[in-house]
This record gives sequence, C-alpha cells and structure tokens, in this order.
Amino acid sequence: MREHPILRFYLAHERAILGLVAALAVLLFWEGLGRGWWADLLSPLLGRSAEALRLKPIFVSSPSAVAAAAWSLFVTTGAIWPHLAASALELALGLGLAILVGVPLGLACGRYRLLSHAVAPFVSALNATPQVAFLPLVVLWIGTGLAARVFIIFLLAVLPLFINAHAAVRTTDLRLLTVARSFAASDWFVFRSIIVPSAVPFLLAGLRLAIGRGMIGIVVGELYGAAKGVGFMINRAGALFETDVVFVGIFAIVAAGLALTEIVRRIEIAVGAWRAPIEGA
Repeated sequence: MREHPILRFYLAHERAILGLVAALAVLLFWEGLGRGWWADLLSPLLGRSAEALRLKPIFVSSPSAVAAAAWSLFVTTGAIWPHLAASALELALGLGLAILVGVPLGLACGRYRLLSHAVAPFVSALNATPQVAFLPLVVLWIGTGLAARVFIIFLLAVLPLFINAHAAVRTTDLRLLTVARSFAASDWFVFRSIIVPSAVPFLLAGLRLAIGRGMIGIVVGELYGAAKGVGFMINRAGALFETDVVFVGIFAIVAAGLALTEIVRRIEIAVGAWRAPIEGA
C-alpha cells in the first residue's frame, strides 16, 4: 500500500515540522500574554483572576515587539552589529585558546599515566568549582578589558574539551595499540595515526559542549566593564527596562550557538559515516 504524499512528506520532515509547530504555539501564547488576549478571553470565567494573564510590556515583551526591535537593531540602525562583532571576537579567541590548551593536554594526560595523576587534582577541583566564582579575581588580576573576557570564555570552555580528549584516549581500541607496539611504532606515530583519528568524535562532542559554555562566558564576561558586546547590550537594556532589546540579544546568542552547534553536529555525522565499524567488534 502506497503512502499518501502528505504523510510521506511529514515522515521525511517530522523533526522540523514538530519543532516549527511547537515554536509557533509558544509564540502565539506569548503574544497573547503581551496583548492580553487570554485575559480578555477568560475574564468571563475567571473574573479578576484572569488579569494575571495580562502581562505588562515592561516585564515581558511580545514577539511582535521583539521582531520590531530586531528589525531596528539589525536593519534600520544596525546598532547591534558592533556588539555582535565584539562578542564574536571574544568567543573566537577564548574558544581557540581552549582548543589549543584543552585538547593536547587531555590527549597527553590520557596517554601518559603519570601526567594524568599530576593534572587530575587540579582538573577535578576546577570542575567542581563554578568558574563564574573566579570572575572577581579575573577582574582584579587582568582588568576589565578584552583579555579578561577572553579568559572567562577560555575558563568555561577548556574543561569539556580536556575531559573529552582524556576520555577519548582511554577508549582507543587496544587491538590497534597492540599492533602498533608489535611493530615498534613510535609514540608520535601512535598519536598521529591511531589516537587522534579515534578521538575525533569525542573531541567534536566536547567542542559542542564548549560552544554552549562559551556563550555563557560571553554574557558573564561582559557584565564587568565592557563597552561593547551582546552581553553588555543585554545588561544595559535590562537596566533601562527595554525588554524587547533584551530578548533580541538573547535570541541573537541562541541563534549563534545553535548555528555553531549544528555545524559541529554535521561534522560529527560526516566523521561517523567515515569511521566504519571494525569487524568482529
């Protein structure tokens, strides 16, 4: 029995369709709260209690107001672009530094037991401590400039990269290492030809986590003394009760994080297709 074309289209795009329907439902409900639709609709049944569903724009904006503010910030005035550029530079520097430090150190600690024992206490302590707690010390030691914000992002992003790189080495196929040792392969050859290729999926998973934590670092790092950046824009708009601008900044960070995460996810899929399973495993 042949499937109906509409059903076939739905099954092929089920994830996107359900996500879009859920998003539209949330936006419609949110718009109704901002405009008082639900309060007017339910007032005959609930009386004055329905007024709780009429939210003031000073506290919660509406999707239409947020869209108008986004059009103004992105198109009409372009005021958001300098903030996006500043935050993008901070994320690129902080995330790049975290990759350069976290990945090689994690691979090395996973490979060499003594080095792992020496580094493990510091990593465990740092992982158990909210990195945001170091913000006053960072401001005291480094100041409130670009270096401080980059360091906050680095501090938040380096741990998932290190932990995943460390775990990747520990899960390397022992049969491959045994074969390499039987041929007297050097450590550099083992790293380059066996450990690093097998660690790529773990590293990409760690990168996805690091991107999310880096986005947190953007907002947190720009709370102290920043003159530009999306976090600074959100903080200033919140102080002025411009909730529509606050939501524009939040959605800009969310959109950037989703885009970067989706790029990494697609790379993971490509790597997963390239890594064929070992027979007999």
